Formats: sequence, C-alpha cells, structure tokens
Amino acid sequence: MSFQGKNILIVGASSGIGYALARTLETEGAVLFTASRTAPENLKSQHITWDVTQPATGIFDVLPDILHGIVYAPGTISLKPFQRFSTADFQADFQINVLGAVAVLQANLGRLRKANGASIVLFSTVAVQTGMGFHASIATSKGAIEGLTRSLAAEFAAAKIRCNALAPSLTDTPLASGLLSSDEKREASAKRHPLGRVGTPDDVASAAKWLLSDEASWVTGQIIGVDGGIGKLK
Repeated sequence: MSFQGKNILIVGASSGIGYALARTLETEGAVLFTASRTAPENLKSQHITWDVTQPATGIFDVLPDILHGIVYAPGTISLKPFQRFSTADFQADFQINVLGAVAVLQANLGRLRKANGASIVLFSTVAVQTGMGFHASIATSKGAIEGLTRSLAAEFAAAKIRCNALAPSLTDTPLASGLLSSDEKREASAKRHPLGRVGTPDDVASAAKWLLSDEASWVTGQIIGVDGGIGKLK
C-alpha cells in the first residue's frame, strides 16, 4: 500500500488518530499537509495554522492544485444528561464536527476533482447507530456527518471522489483521557467491548489509511465501525 507522491491533507493531525495516521502515511511516502491550531511534532508536513471554531478558508490557497485525499479528524467528547446540555453546547459540537468539515471540503473540492480519483475520510461515532445515554450532543452532530458522508459520496461519484466515514468506539487518545483516567475506568471501558479492550489510535488510523488507498477504490458512501464489536455484538 504505497502513497508515494500522493498529496494528503489531514485536519487535526497534532494528536490522537490524526497524528497516528500522519505518521504511517509519512512512512508510505505521502506528501503531507496538516491543518490545526498547533503543528504536529516530529512530522514532515507543510502545516497550516487553522482554528475549526473560526474557519477562514482562504488559508488553504497555499495547497497544491491537486489533493488525493482529505481526512477531517477533529472531534469532541461532551457527555452529560440531556437536560444539562445548552443550545450553545449543541452548536459548539456541531461547529467542530460538521461545519468545520464542510468548510474544509468546500475550500478544497477543486483540488480533489483534479486528482481523478480522490478519497475523503470523515469520522462519526459508534453512538450514532447504537443509542448511548449522555451522548445526545455528539450523536447529533456525528449523525449529521453520516448523512453528509452518504450525500457527498453520491454527489461526487461522477468526479471519482470517494467519501466514507469511520465510526469508532472509545479510543485511547488525549480527547478521551478523562474517560480513561484511572485503571478502574480503563478496565470498565475495556469490559464493555466484546474484544475486551478500548481502541488505539493505530486501530482507527489503519482503517483510515485503507480508505485513502487505491485498495479501497470501489468503496464509497460507507460508515465503517471500528469499535471492538460494541456496535453490533452483545
């Protein structure tokens, strides 16, 4: 699986799944471009400082004319009882998870079209298809991502642009640190998954890499669970 000479933009590559994916793509020869508030460390990439909460899109003009792939990895984990969520909470999650992705894709659609075979990878969550208490806000915004994924896959198919999303369960990233902050919490989370552990960034990054690759050239419009079985198994 070679990415030699392919231009890939990863939004949110400074940590977690985005960083794990960037590292593995670097070893495969990809030409990496990253966008986030802070630049990823120890990574050969052209970095664009970009804040998803204030998504000025003109800054992407520095990118090359052709992009072979875009990965939008920013996310949120805001869990609490439904009645404690404010409208502002829902809006904040929607901005980061959905509107940020829309801004990036609209700014770079022309670059994807010129690739004559490009791939978009977005991120949902297992909590969209599997009802989970206290997940109302994140499930709402990630549910929108699933709708966006299928819609764009249909709209862009003629341009040979594929669009898919991954739906992870709990993954050991800085974003999830509060949910895995003790041995007891980690063990309880592991036991909820049929495969007996929480995910690693590399687990999800491997699936994203496949979706970006030519090996997945006949795959589009899919929401793929990378969730240790929790989404489908009892």
